[in-house]
Amino acid sequence: MADVGGSEAPKKGGKKTIKRKVVRIDMTPMVDLMCLLITFFMLTTAFSKPKIMEIVLPEKIKKDKDKVEPPKIAKSRTLNVILGPENKVLYYTGMVEDPKNPPPLQVTDFSATGIRMVLLEKNRALFRKIDQFRNDVISGKINIKQDSVESAIRKLKSDDDTGPIVLIKAYKKANYGNFVDILDEMSIIGIARYTFVDISWIEEQMVEKTLGITPEPAAKK
Repeated sequence: MADVGGSEAPKKGGKKTIKRKVVRIDMTPMVDLMCLLITFFMLTTAFSKPKIMEIVLPEKIKKDKDKVEPPKIAKSRTLNVILGPENKVLYYTGMVEDPKNPPPLQVTDFSATGIRMVLLEKNRALFRKIDQFRNDVISGKINIKQDSVESAIRKLKSDDDTGPIVLIKAYKKANYGNFVDILDEMSIIGIARYTFVDISWIEEQMVEKTLGITPEPAAKK
């Protein structure tokens, strides 16, 4: 607050003049405001957590000489998800064993009844297990600290041997936003094992045939 002080001084002839003083600024309210701002920034910094996207990656082999036999996985657990043009999603189960007779592609989208329902049906057993665990924590049947809930869920995912193994691939005309969308679907459904791999030439032909896309002519060298 600013304060201007003054006093009257007598003058000849009966007139009075005001003797002006230097303006004084009261800094006490500014100190209070500074303390409030410091407290505000300390609290907002402590409570704001970075927004990250968790991606499950395979464990790294510590020694190059270690011969690790790849686990045997049933073909029925492998789900190939291909991001197509115009927000379309194509998928098939298993693998392409005969390029001349590839498996048929199913076409869906990112709606609530699209790829989410496909993933939910494939991951129903693990999804129910995680959902039941969350309900038991909320109801108090399982006494566990809130900080340990996510660790326990990750343990359930790592121990699962029935859920799908999703291979995510992208057609050349897919857009970047669909990468984020499919990762969101993996998180919502609770898919334990998924990864991004390159699409093969036969899968590109499968997409073009299914969607009726005219293949682009090969560039001349």
